[in-house]
Amino acid sequence: MPLIVVKAYPKDEKIKQEVAEEITRVFTEKWGCAREAITVKIEEYAPDVWAREVKEKEIDPHADEMLILSGEKKF
Repeated sequence: MPLIVVKAYPKDEKIKQEVAEEITRVFTEKWGCAREAITVKIEEYAPDVWAREVKEKEIDPHADEMLILSGEKKF
């Protein structure tokens, strides 16, 4: 625990690695996880399929569960 899945437009490997490291740092410092307990996965979606594959299927049906939605804090 935890599994953190990031769904985003494609980026180069260096950026993905830096983001994964930063996510890991935040979860160790703020969530109190041991580094070895953290799993990070980045799923990439091309801009032309984002709305269909992510927004319509995963964001819109769960909009009320989002902590930040389209940049707006919901808490």
